[in-house]
Order: sequence, then structure tokens, then C-alpha cells
Amino acid sequence: MKHNMDKQTGGQDSGEKQRETASKLARQKVLAAYSADSNNFESPEQQPKVDSEEWKKYHSAWQDYYQKYYGDYYNRAARDYVEQEKLRYERTHGKDLEKAVEQEMLAEAEAKGIREKIRVKATEGARRARRSKHFVPIIIGVTVVLIGVLFQYNQVILANVVAYMAPGGGSVSELVAIDPNVAVEVGSEPLLIIPKLNVVVPIVFGSANDAASMNHAMNNGVAHFAIPGASAMPGEVGNFAISGHSAGNVYRASDYKFIFSGLERLGERDLIYVNYESVRYTYSVTSKRTVMPTDVGVLTKTVERPTLTLITCTPLGTSRFRLLVFAEQISPDPDGASNTPPVSDDKVEPEMMPSNDPSPLEQLWNWLTGRS
Repeated sequence: MKHNMDKQTGGQDSGEKQRETASKLARQKVLAAYSADSNNFESPEQQPKVDSEEWKKYHSAWQDYYQKYYGDYYNRAARDYVEQEKLRYERTHGKDLEKAVEQEMLAEAEAKGIREKIRVKATEGARRARRSKHFVPIIIGVTVVLIGVLFQYNQVILANVVAYMAPGGGSVSELVAIDPNVAVEVGSEPLLIIPKLNVVVPIVFGSANDAASMNHAMNNGVAHFAIPGASAMPGEVGNFAISGHSAGNVYRASDYKFIFSGLERLGERDLIYVNYESVRYTYSVTSKRTVMPTDVGVLTKTVERPTLTLITCTPLGTSRFRLLVFAEQISPDPDGASNTPPVSDDKVEPEMMPSNDPSPLEQLWNWLTGRS
């Protein structure tokens, strides 16, 4: 490359010397012509005419000189100017070009980095999605089990909540202060009233004591459970038994499926009221007892005073046992109570006390086995 540059420089110097030599020769011709002609003319009248041969020779020599010297000079100046402008343009625009190239490279690198991030995130998301697919069956299975458990045990869950609320929805706080020895005028609708539990519920009389009839009656309130040996009415000597639900399925359309859910909270000397035939009977709790559903004989034991027995299922939400709450009449005066009339022959003692609604699985089993 250096050899080429020296060769180019040598060629430029040789051409420059040739042009200078030609210019000197042309100048010498002009001077020689001027010197020769000026020595031959001593006065102005003897000077050569413009159109004379001597003048033409002189003028031609000058033109040749200008052409050789000044023409080459301006040509060189023009070329130098062009070269300088070219260099200046390249330097100026070369920097802009380098900057543009650098910016373009940075933008490309940034775009590449963004694409790489997107690719990494997409890959990671796809990997997580593939991993999560393995858990989908597990999640579905757990969800189904939870729904099944909630559906099966909804009675247990709801009953334990309602037991500490107001299962009857009544407003009976004013009954707490009533003197049981004072006669109170009441309506003819038969009602069971338990102030401590805020329960005010209709009593359904006249139902048969089989399971289906009792369940139907308990869906409309609480039911009089009249059996041989325990068929007394309010104000009569004997056992006046009332049965009610402590829990029911959430889909059961009944306002009384939790009516006895708080019965466990009753204690000795708590008051219970029964409105019957426009008379209010007041009872005081004496004891509680948990028995098997088949221990119907507990209700038929001989009693000497008017007695009230409340029956419901326990533990809450199940029908495993029966909770019995016993209370004795304290108003009106039990000494004036009448005896229980004999029960007709069509009244038979059932094998089991009334129960809550069966759970969904129990209903399914009863349906499959033909028990329902």
C-alpha cells in the first residue's frame, strides 16, 4: 500500500514539474518577443500595430503563457478545493454515519434482548403450564371431595351454627319475667315457647306416630308424639311428649328444621310454655337424658304429675342418639290436673323415636335398598 502511495506521489510530482517547465518556456517566449520587438522601435509611431504580425506574435505568446501557467494554477486550486470539501464532508458526515450505525447496533441489541426475555418468559410459562397440568386431576378430585363432604355434612355444620343463634326466630324475651302463678290470657293456637332459646313454634297435634307421618308434622312445627303410655295432653297427668328436628338438609324447604338445635343449652329450672286451648301451661326443666333411638320405653314410665318431654336428635346433624329434656308443670296448679284418658287400640308403640332427615348418603342408600 505504501508503494502505491509513493507511486501516486511520484506521478503527481512529475506532472507538476512538466507543467512548471511548460509555463517557464511560455513566459520566456513572451519576454523574448517583448524584448526583441521593443529594441526595434524607438518612438511610439514605430510601435507595432494591433493587427501587425509582431503584435499577433506577442499576443499569442502571452496567451500561451496564461494558458500554461494560470490555467494550470486555477485547475489545481479547483481540484484542491474539491478535495478539501470532499474530505470535510466525509469527516463531518462520517461521524454522523458512525453514530447512526452505533445507535442502530444498540437498538438491534436492545431488541434482541427484549426478544430473548420474551422467549425466556414464554418458555418458562409453557414449562409451568405443563407442570400444572399434573395437578389438575388432583385439584378436581379434592374439589369434588370437599363438595361431597359439605353436602353430606351440611346438617352438622349448619346445626352447630344455628344452635347458638335464634333457631325459632321469635321474640319472646318478655316471657322471662312472667310469674308462672299468674294466669295469662292467650290465643287458641297451640304453641311451644322456650324463652331461653328464643323459640316460638306451632305444635302439630293428631299425627300418626310412624316415621313418615312424624317427619311431615315436624316440617310444619313440632309434633305431639303420642304413644301408648305417653299420650297425655297439656294439663293432664302423664307424659306429654313433643318431638322436633335439631338439624335438616340445606335443600329441605322447612322453617323448622333447626328448631330444637339449641335444646342442649337448657338447664334445671329453665321455663318452657305451652299454649293449648287458650290456656298457657308453664313447665320447669328437671333433667336431661341421652338415650338410644329405640329406647321408647323411657317415655312410657309412670309419672304422677303432668310432665313435658322434649325429644330431638343428638349429636347435632346426626340421628345417632336422642336427647330428652324433662320438665314438670308448675302452672296452672298441677294438683288439679286430670288423668289421661285411655288410648285407643289403633295406637301402637313404635320401635323408634322420631329422627332428623337422613343425610344425602343415607337417602341414597335407602333409595338403593328400597327403604324409602
